[in-house]
Amino acid sequence: MSGSPMAGSFAIADYVVFALMLLISAAIGVYYAWTDRSQRSSRDFLTGGRKLTALPVSMSLTASFMSAITVLANPAEVYRYGASIGFYAVSYVFTMLITSEVFLPVFYKLSITSTYEYLELRFNRATRLLGTMLFIVQTILYTGIVIYAPALALNQVTGMNLWGAVISTGVVCTFYCTMGGLKAVVWTDVIQLGVMLAGFLTVIIRSVVLKGGVITIISDSQHGGRLNLSDFDPNPLRRHTFWTLSIGGTFIWLSVYGINQAQVQRYISCKSMTHAKLSLYINLVGLWSILLSSVFAGMCLFSVYKSCDPWTTGRISAPDQLMPYLVMDILGDYPGLPGLFVAAAYSGSLSTVSSSINALAAVTVEDIIRPNTNFSEKHLSWMSKGMSFFYGVLCIGMAGLASLMGGILQATISIFGIIGGPLLGLFMLGILCPLANSKGALSGLVSGLVLSLWVGIGAQIYPPPHDMSRPLPLSTDGCNLTMAHGFNWTSSALPIQNSTAVTPVHDDGKPVLAELYSLSYLYFSPLGTIVAISVGLIVSILTGGCKLKVESRLMLQKEDTTCYYFIKMLKGKIKSRSGHLDLKDREMTFGNANPAFSDFELDLAKKSREDEVNELRHQLEENVSARTTWKIDAVQAEFPEVFMKPL
Repeated sequence: MSGSPMAGSFAIADYVVFALMLLISAAIGVYYAWTDRSQRSSRDFLTGGRKLTALPVSMSLTASFMSAITVLANPAEVYRYGASIGFYAVSYVFTMLITSEVFLPVFYKLSITSTYEYLELRFNRATRLLGTMLFIVQTILYTGIVIYAPALALNQVTGMNLWGAVISTGVVCTFYCTMGGLKAVVWTDVIQLGVMLAGFLTVIIRSVVLKGGVITIISDSQHGGRLNLSDFDPNPLRRHTFWTLSIGGTFIWLSVYGINQAQVQRYISCKSMTHAKLSLYINLVGLWSILLSSVFAGMCLFSVYKSCDPWTTGRISAPDQLMPYLVMDILGDYPGLPGLFVAAAYSGSLSTVSSSINALAAVTVEDIIRPNTNFSEKHLSWMSKGMSFFYGVLCIGMAGLASLMGGILQATISIFGIIGGPLLGLFMLGILCPLANSKGALSGLVSGLVLSLWVGIGAQIYPPPHDMSRPLPLSTDGCNLTMAHGFNWTSSALPIQNSTAVTPVHDDGKPVLAELYSLSYLYFSPLGTIVAISVGLIVSILTGGCKLKVESRLMLQKEDTTCYYFIKMLKGKIKSRSGHLDLKDREMTFGNANPAFSDFELDLAKKSREDEVNELRHQLEENVSARTTWKIDAVQAEFPEVFMKPL
């Protein structure tokens, strides 16, 4: 399909669909502000009173980080680099298992509001404050990107003012976060997840109809090299392979689900640990659904434009605009459907930004304001709402920085890797390493952060070589030349990223460590985590960590894990079936076993206890009998005439 220049016009039905989503989100905030108007506690505002159940929390977990970046950037990633990002599905499995078995039990038992409270309990106040500040910086940068991304989509498909869209996104998020707290955030996430899936399905169904079936789309993707699911190259410099996506992705998503306040705040708000663990596993199904939808939407994008790439021909200015372009191209004649897709992108942004604002308010109140003031719970509750408003305004401002960054997906993952990796290492030191002390923790965190920043900034200055990122070829052979409007086709017959101009000449002028800068951006997080743990352990050992005694509730205990109960239950079943049979011990202690009694084990300890009880009972009966006889003899001696009378 040749496509058409981006006209960008919404029908009335599109505006109605879009406005309806905004109104529902705002109404939920008003509803919870009214129903919880009598709450006095800031922790109720920030954690929903710890009364939430698994299903809404799981959907909220999915929606929170499956944002507009997923709706816009993932399909564009598949269009340019292939469907290998589907390997993220493997990293999701490892992430949920480790989170539910390692991090969740510790945080849930402590009943903390901010995850960084744990750092003070385990290490010291300085570690907590540094962790909090890093989280605030990371989240504000990330939130700026996810506000800017859907605003860009709106600008492309409707012609709406870009900064008008940015401000409206932030205003709606700030409104219902400030009004309704975590309950409003969770329930708006549930609705917004449904809208996101509906938006994807609309584009997918229309593309399938247009191309004549799913098989055609898969075939086009296969011939275009987009089904690159057999790339098992272990080279860590390669941008996307099975290993970078599954191993690097596990570390990145673990820093999100395991320790990130926005996610932890959700599952510790569940009414029981069982509900909390269940929410993570239900969320896994949601993550797979969204990932599959975004990957297939990217395949649809390639199938539609396999012969006429709109980026190469100059109809769009960035790959992240591909999905909005496709929507207006194939759905423009169906009033309401473009509005549904933009509502999907907008929903992704609202769910993520609201989660971030709520988390930022929580850590500020719990880690900075509460320990240093004597405010009452009522005042802290108002302070929480004030912080929600403040961070909403700040995140709108940070969207300006996002407009200066490159590809949305890579920029976001890089931020999480550079800051999230060392933080993940810090928490793993605390939870899994009993000898880690505060000096080791701070040293590890700073070392991991310095190295991650060094490599991350180096990667921006010295981009990885062309053969490591490997963008796939795009074609303009099938474009309709009559629609060029004077465009010079011969000068852009190949996409910019495939031109020889960007191919590195050689290593001249590059530093010796240029290879390290070429490391896949997905490995920034593992690098920071490993360095933080290694340095932390070495410093702890050198500063007397081996003598440290840590309170048991601050460490992961075997009783906290599901595996422990599963193994215990399995052992119980085996013992009940075998009757505690242990022939080896029997032979050593008692000689050969009698085959007639080999179906059960004689519990000698139990038998000896029973004999002892019987002997005591017998002695008691004898004593009672003796005393009774003595009394009868005494009475008979005193009143012989009574015993002389016949009965």
